[in-house]
Amino acid sequence: MSPLYAIVDVDMCAAARHLPEAVAAACLRAGVSHLQIRAKHLGSGAFLDLVRVVAPGALAAGAVLIVNDRVDVARSAGPGVGVHLGQGDLPVADARRLLGPDAVIGRSTHTPAELAAALSEPVTYVAYGPVFATRTKANPDPVVGLTGIRAAAAAARAAGRPLVAIGGITLATAPTVTGAGATAVAVISDLLVPGEDPESRARRFLSVLMTNPV
Repeated sequence: MSPLYAIVDVDMCAAARHLPEAVAAACLRAGVSHLQIRAKHLGSGAFLDLVRVVAPGALAAGAVLIVNDRVDVARSAGPGVGVHLGQGDLPVADARRLLGPDAVIGRSTHTPAELAAALSEPVTYVAYGPVFATRTKANPDPVVGLTGIRAAAAAARAAGRPLVAIGGITLATAPTVTGAGATAVAVISDLLVPGEDPESRARRFLSVLMTNPV
């Protein structure tokens, strides 16, 4: 897993006047290994169409394409498309049964108890946060901070799973998060900075994170 886990949020792309498929392609050109498409307010058909547009580029780049929340969309998109599940989404065991043993399945966690539960499930990786205050959710969970990431990273390592830190992470703070033990940082809004194209931004993230490895 590359140290940058890029999340393309359809609503945030629209607000920044970017096409989500263009942002996804930019992140893939930059070299991300895991790319998530998030579309909280897009209908099923439109969401599936978007994933199908992005999927060939992800496959060609050798990257993992991940659908946020929607197991049905991931399954319909075809082999190789994974899913990221929140706490209120379909249980991991059911998603694993539907998508198969090789599918990439991630799980969002926000507390030590949720993390421990997720690490006992058939997940590929776990996400933990928010690390810092975030504006990408209307009702965010309490901030876990770098101390929380250190403890979560130790638990994930013991279970043999990658830990993706998420929440309010910027180019300036990303190295401190991987320095605390996270395998990768998930970034949404800081990929869409006015005056800088997303590919250049993603490359800068990868450069600073690879220069400052865990």
